[in-house]
Amino acid sequence: MTDEAHDEEEVLEAPERGSADELLDAGAVDELGPMRHSAAHVMAEAVMDLFPGAKLGIGPAIADGFYYDFELPRPLTPDDLAAIEERMASSIAADHPIVRREFPPAEGRAFFAERDQPFKVEILDDLAAKAAASGEPMPPTSTFGHGPFVDLCKGPHVQSTGRIGPYKLLSVAGAYWRGDEKRPMLQRIYGTVWATQDQLDRYLWRRAEAKKRDHRRLGVQLDLYSFHDVSPGSAFWHPKGQRIWRTLESAMRELQDRHGYQEVATPILVNHRLWEQSGHWDHYRDNMFILDIEGQAYSLKPMNCPESTFIYRARTRSYRDLPLRLSEYGRLHRNERSGVLHGLTRVRQFIQDDAHIYVRPDQLAEEIGALLSMVKESYGWFGLEPRYTFATRPDGAIGDDALWERAEALIRSALDDSGVSYTVKPKDGTFYAPKIDIYIDDALGREWQMATIQADLTMLPERFDLTYVDEHGQPQRPIAIHRAIYGSLERFIGILIEHFAGALPLWVAPVQAVLIPIADRHIPAATELAGILGGRGLRVEVDESDNRMQNKIRLAQEQKVPYMLVLGDREVEARTAAPRARGAARGEQQEAIGWEVLADRLAAEAASRQL
Repeated sequence: MTDEAHDEEEVLEAPERGSADELLDAGAVDELGPMRHSAAHVMAEAVMDLFPGAKLGIGPAIADGFYYDFELPRPLTPDDLAAIEERMASSIAADHPIVRREFPPAEGRAFFAERDQPFKVEILDDLAAKAAASGEPMPPTSTFGHGPFVDLCKGPHVQSTGRIGPYKLLSVAGAYWRGDEKRPMLQRIYGTVWATQDQLDRYLWRRAEAKKRDHRRLGVQLDLYSFHDVSPGSAFWHPKGQRIWRTLESAMRELQDRHGYQEVATPILVNHRLWEQSGHWDHYRDNMFILDIEGQAYSLKPMNCPESTFIYRARTRSYRDLPLRLSEYGRLHRNERSGVLHGLTRVRQFIQDDAHIYVRPDQLAEEIGALLSMVKESYGWFGLEPRYTFATRPDGAIGDDALWERAEALIRSALDDSGVSYTVKPKDGTFYAPKIDIYIDDALGREWQMATIQADLTMLPERFDLTYVDEHGQPQRPIAIHRAIYGSLERFIGILIEHFAGALPLWVAPVQAVLIPIADRHIPAATELAGILGGRGLRVEVDESDNRMQNKIRLAQEQKVPYMLVLGDREVEARTAAPRARGAARGEQQEAIGWEVLADRLAAEAASRQL
């Protein structure tokens, strides 16, 4: 996911950083990265000018902009951001050279200690401790300065402040120092900078549009779901939201049925022994909800994969049984920190359209080809164009080197055989398997990681001793394919709502048509037509309120209903209706047609899953 704008009241955590070196190594590698990094320094200079006692945290370039963290004497206001922007303009107009300077380690520490910058001193102390532990000499202290401002930094930067393009400060959020909830809460100022004013204007438009499309706001407006502090990070699905959920689920079940899947269900509460055996206990324990039951550690499952092995091993498997495709809509729980929860797209409880497919090695390429076909078809229901990456073995992976090499060779060969274009992401696989990740761009050009396909020769087959009997009567290891197409249904629905700005395609819309009787005497006819449409499987409502017709139409448009059907004396007498499409100009509607013909036409449109 891309880094997105945040509301001012939202508390965020600083990015996870592995070492003090990474805190210093903040520059981006793209051409805008040095400009954005330099803009962060100019912003810090302006803050120090306005708040002389400010303590500096870190200030990296990020996707689409930059930020800097500060400890300040009071909360910042929108007027403060305007004043900071004005001071930044003066520094940029002065075109100060941005100059790198190195200090011997002791002098560098003293430089920042004398300026009462404890967070910078802490970074340098961490670097010194790391150097001492490794037996290597402490490197010189690297700084970059312009005008009166000097910061601890490795760069890169532009040559002078005058090289910084059009910019805008965006928002203020809270951020714990080094992402640690036990450390001080700092104020983080987000900003953006671009090479041209046109690029900045387009970015600000996208940002404003993203705010209008925010699924958290639209979820309330459209009465789809809500969130409550009695269960943080878990959605309360309202009837309309649940209709979306069930429609997506039914469509995927139909697709899976065509591809030979069998649906299973496994327990949600599992003894820790299972996670130790799979390796998840070492890699995901901090993200598990753990319970003590009669002296034994249990957890709510964060993923489905290990449990499918018990179904596989329920009886002896023959080579003729494979591929065995086991799908599961499993309810999962992950103990995400409260600071990173974000509507439906970052939750603690979610359901995946998960599946585990057990295949012989000679079946892997064909099975991956079928999975890529399923991805393309299902994403096509929404007009989404998938892109593919191949992620290889990460550092710290489990399993034998030879098995990893074989898995990577098999999945690469399957990708090549499928004919899809893909890029390689070295060391980005899971701890147990190389994988194919699928990405899409939404209507605003934001990238989202969606489906995943993993070829596992290690975790499930080896650690759970899975075998099948080959044609010679000998036991062999299957390959386990882990796959999800929607992924988390919560996240998928959140992305769809933002992609379509709440105006979901007819086939998945929770209410597909609203019948609008002009007067009370037309309500019986509207109810009769609703029954005809409902008999074709369409989801319809009758607006029996006392509102005037134009208000009823306006309310239906605000609810993003695909079709409005207005019934007056003429329509009731002729048993016709003229559909008015969502978003149509005032007075614009389609030709009036008979009720039965209309029902057939709308039902066919919904069944075709057209956009």
